[in-house]
Amino acid sequence: MVNEVVVRIAAERIMNKGLNPKTNQTYVIDDITNPDYRVAVEDYILMANEGV
Repeated sequence: MVNEVVVRIAAERIMNKGLNPKTNQTYVIDDITNPDYRVAVEDYILMANEGV
């Protein structure tokens, strides 16, 4: 089970080219190592960009 708040924060950092707090570099999808969270973040990004 994934925490939706964590998913939203990670997805928005990726979409807005925000910083990864661990590395101080731009947050990218490859930074997410947990497969459940990675799928959830990918789904969030896809749903957020449907109107584009």
